[in-house]
Formats: sequence, structure tokens, C-alpha cells
Amino acid sequence: MNEFGLVIEPHDVMHENVVVPLIDGVPLTEWLELYDDPSFSGVRKDDLDAKPFQPGKAQLVLGCDCGVASCGPLVARIRAGKDKKAIIWDEFRRPHRNGRVYDELGPFTFDREQYEAALGKLLELG
Repeated sequence: MNEFGLVIEPHDVMHENVVVPLIDGVPLTEWLELYDDPSFSGVRKDDLDAKPFQPGKAQLVLGCDCGVASCGPLVARIRAGKDKKAIIWDEFRRPHRNGRVYDELGPFTFDREQYEAALGKLLELG
């Protein structure tokens, strides 16, 4: 299993804080740098759903490095495992610009209790 976390960090262009998912303690933005695509950043809290990173259809997980989430976002399929005790992130893709698919990234499987605890901390920040 992977470990899920979130970090709040300043955005260089937008001059406000953004939310960056952590996978095994490594920011998701750094995972993308391994695939020669450093053009992502965290997402402004205002651009996230009221309950972000929930299982369902493709979900926004990173925004464009310009700071506008809809400009060149990274989305992933977020789903519950068959036993409902795990959350799985896979099918990473960039729907805009070059439409790149990141088949080599993931899947990442998180313990549901640990995942929901990390999300709870984000929601507490309001």
C-alpha cells in the first residue's frame, strides 16, 4: 500500500497557497518530473470540490504550473477498491493541451482510513 498525504505550499505565480497530494511522502508534482513533465503545480483550495479527491469520475489532482487549474490540469481516476477498504488512483492524464496519458504512473493504492484521515485534516483548514 502507498501512503497518502497532502501538503499546503505557496505557489510562485499565484502568490497564494495550493494543495499538493503526497504519495509515499513525495509530492505528486515530483512524480511527474520523473516523466519529464514539470508543468504542474498544486491546486488552489478554491479550485477543489467541496469534498476533494473523492472516488468517482476523473478528479482534478494537480493544476497547471501557471496557477489556473483549468489551463492544463492533471486528472486521475479515483475509485474505491473492491473491498471498499482501499482507495485507488490510476488512469492519470492531462485532458487539455497535448492530451498526454501517463500510463506508467500508478496505480497507487491507499488504505481508506489513512486516506480519509489525511483528507479530514485538509477539510479542517476550511
